[in-house]
Amino acid sequence: MLSIKKFTFNPFQENTYIIYDETKECIIIDPGCYDKSEKLALSNFITEQSLKPVYLLNTHCHLDHVLGNRYVFEQYQLKPRIHEKEEMLLNAAQEYGKMYGIFMEGSPEPIIDLEANTEIKFGTTTLKILFTPGHSPGSVCFYSVADAQIIAGDVLFKQSIGRTDLPGGSMEQLIESIRTQLLELDDNTEIHPGHGDKTSIGFERNNNPFILSY
Repeated sequence: MLSIKKFTFNPFQENTYIIYDETKECIIIDPGCYDKSEKLALSNFITEQSLKPVYLLNTHCHLDHVLGNRYVFEQYQLKPRIHEKEEMLLNAAQEYGKMYGIFMEGSPEPIIDLEANTEIKFGTTTLKILFTPGHSPGSVCFYSVADAQIIAGDVLFKQSIGRTDLPGGSMEQLIESIRTQLLELDDNTEIHPGHGDKTSIGFERNNNPFILSY
């Protein structure tokens, strides 16, 4: 059975996830840990639960979702895995940090292998990669069919959606991604977003003003 641990990190209140199953293998998704206390919170949980990190995944590469990439690499020798269309954003993240007065250690060189409809496997768990551009050019979601759980990055929030006014964003593309990739799923599928509280496909189908207005 899949277990999901959420941390809320950095000045942008970004959600970082550790996903693990009964084998104790785990993956780290969007490490936003910024200061020492946040980094320790992440690694202490992994130690306390006797977990073995096997993948570092980025749903997308905006600054707030990659601040901890270097830390995870140094602690667990894991390079971030990204979609090819996110490489430019990852390379620019340090410069964007300066605009917000945030120092970011350079991310390790990524492994560019997250492609639509491929899978990430660890322990007894399989996550399907859904290609969901719009918030950023290469945004992806990670979907556990067996457990009806989605790590959605900044694609879909509780009664909201990701912003599309950043470089590479597109409202039309984001709505299309949500409609064709997420709203096709069962209503009981839980959504774990990059910011805010978790929600479900059914709730958003019936209550999200951005979905209802299109």
